[in-house]
Amino acid sequence: RKEEKMLELKNISKVYKNKNYMNQALNEINLSFRKNEFVSILGSSGAGKTTLLNIIGGLDKYTKGNMLINGNSTKKYNDSNWDAYRNMHVGFIFQNYNLIKHISVYKIVEIALTLSRVKDKKEKVMEVLKKVGLENFAYKKPNELSGGQMQRVAIARALVNDPDIILADEPTGALDSKTSITIMNLIKEVSKDKLVIMVSHNEALAKKYSNRIIRIKDGKVISDSNPFISRNKESKIKFKKTKMKFMDALILSFNNLKNKKNRTILTSLASSIGIIGIALILSISAGFKKQINDYEKDTASLFPISILEENKETKKDDNLDKNKDDGNNEIYIDETKDNIIRNNITSDYVNYVEKIDKKYINTISYKRITNFNLMSSNNIEYKNINQSDINFTELPNINDEKTYIKNNYKILCGSYPKNYDEIVLIINESNTIDKKLINTLFISTNKNKVAFSELLGKELRIVKNDDYYKKISNDIFIKNEPSKTVYDKSNLSIKIVGILKEKKSDYINSVTSDGSYYKIGYKKELIDKIVLENKDSEIVKMQKTSDNIVFMGNTSFDEMDINKKVALKMLGENSLPVSIHIYPNDFKSKNIIKKYLVNYNKGKLNKITYTDYAGNMIDLTNNMMKSITIILISFSSISLVVSSIMVGIITYISVLERTKEIGILRSLGARKKDIRRVFNAETFIIGNISGFVAIFISKILLKIINEVLYHFTGLKNIAILKLDKIVLLLLLSIIITMLSGFISSKKASLKDPIEALKNE
Repeated sequence: RKEEKMLELKNISKVYKNKNYMNQALNEINLSFRKNEFVSILGSSGAGKTTLLNIIGGLDKYTKGNMLINGNSTKKYNDSNWDAYRNMHVGFIFQNYNLIKHISVYKIVEIALTLSRVKDKKEKVMEVLKKVGLENFAYKKPNELSGGQMQRVAIARALVNDPDIILADEPTGALDSKTSITIMNLIKEVSKDKLVIMVSHNEALAKKYSNRIIRIKDGKVISDSNPFISRNKESKIKFKKTKMKFMDALILSFNNLKNKKNRTILTSLASSIGIIGIALILSISAGFKKQINDYEKDTASLFPISILEENKETKKDDNLDKNKDDGNNEIYIDETKDNIIRNNITSDYVNYVEKIDKKYINTISYKRITNFNLMSSNNIEYKNINQSDINFTELPNINDEKTYIKNNYKILCGSYPKNYDEIVLIINESNTIDKKLINTLFISTNKNKVAFSELLGKELRIVKNDDYYKKISNDIFIKNEPSKTVYDKSNLSIKIVGILKEKKSDYINSVTSDGSYYKIGYKKELIDKIVLENKDSEIVKMQKTSDNIVFMGNTSFDEMDINKKVALKMLGENSLPVSIHIYPNDFKSKNIIKKYLVNYNKGKLNKITYTDYAGNMIDLTNNMMKSITIILISFSSISLVVSSIMVGIITYISVLERTKEIGILRSLGARKKDIRRVFNAETFIIGNISGFVAIFISKILLKIINEVLYHFTGLKNIAILKLDKIVLLLLLSIIITMLSGFISSKKASLKDPIEALKNE
């Protein structure tokens, strides 16, 4: 039979260098090996036997020369090529077995197949275990086996990928003589169809079992009992890149962590502290934000969207902050001015507002400044009435009167006004009215209560401008003294037809500027009637031409801080409002209305702005909550940093503990990337455990926090950890933990496999 060459070493030299010394381990080695033979390499300690074996196995790289596999040069091999070579073409049998202690025999043997991505692994693993007589020990761990059994596991691992070369480094060095014979017989059997190269000190075993003995001394071959010289043609060597899937790395790391339960639990608890802090802060913050938003939604109809004709904002002089005491005995003058935002509310805009889809509106309220020229009488005395003194208020423009009254008021007696000449008295929960109103209506009482019957039917008169004012000159008009003559000239009387009580306590809208707890409401049609009678009155005509306020003693507009437009509105020249308040049905309707109002300004130079007081308040509160949350999370992040450092240290300790495992994996063909993946998988598992521990503890703490908050605030279940936040926190825990272990996993991947295998 023609012998074929498997492996050839040409002038192989290996030199180890460092700053202090240089050692030539191998010197010009020239050897060729057959495809099927049992070769023993003998020599004293330090002769270079193991170095030669490591170079043949691709664990170490030669300094000079060339190694050919099936005639293919390895000079240009990169890390990936060597990894694939070790996985597919080489099987290692070590003196001290080098088994991964935290996984089963089955997994130890399977791992080489895992790296080469072989399918149907179970069948192959069980077949090779049966071959070495360990099929019944597949699910035992190394610490449950004898020395001979462990070496047989190592042989099974070496054979499972059906490699071309088996490299055995003192395979019987740790075994008794009887077990040694068993192992040697097994290796001899393997050599029938493979190249077996064994390094040994035992010359007797070498002579008995091997068919070729090579002796080495001082890094050189001094004898070869059966040299091989051949000129075989080069045959293509096939490589399949090795790869460990992340799931396989997870399983490997999980088994390691399972063996160190207590440390894993303590590490997970410690690294979860920062996540717990952030979880509690986010839960409480989100809970309060939800309460604020729910409050806004619930009160959307109480707090309107307001369009104000004039809205004053103080604009501070920027130079004021630069002023300082310069020692010149001088002070600075504050030139702060009012920045007035003016909205030109026109009839066109009022009509636009009126066209808002009624399904979104609860009510629209208008504030007008038309003087009513009110008078009251008891047929003996006559009084002029300032409408602001009795909180004279226009009733809202409502879609469904019955629903509006049902939702907002309780009719104590009488009815809601139906005609322009009917008014109602509206009181709040305190059932209180001001004595000023009693006096205005000429109701005589010596007691502190008034019967509804005494208020119902009470009448007020509205006097025309031409009867109410007396002309002194073209620029000055004064009010006529209240009298029967003036009173009787009025053809417009209004009377109280109902007394209503507010259902909702709306302190803002119920309390007048002088502290009264009532309102007198009238319908908008009353304003239209007054404007119709007064718009062409003499005082209105004179006000249009005058540069001062004719009904205020010819006072200037600047002095009274009003303009001619306002003065004419007060006299009833028109019924345009000075403010519009739109009350939405709900929170969603509010946003739709706001978009509708913005659309009015498209293509217009003079834009009309609105104010959402409730929205502004909520935004301010939310921004404050956001700022507080960020600050608190920043403090919690300190514990995250501390736990990250700790995870990094634990991962580094794990690298030190698993150094031999790194060497074993590399000898089986694992890439540097695969080693990183193993330790990244470990930190991934710890990150997951930490995250779930953090969520579990947070849930318990949140129950306690909610009870405390309920006790002090009366609000139930404020702090709620929602699903999206749980997912976010789990991801945060995993990412931070993996980043913490990144440096250690990188260092693990860079470890020299030979040095790693020496680690005990």
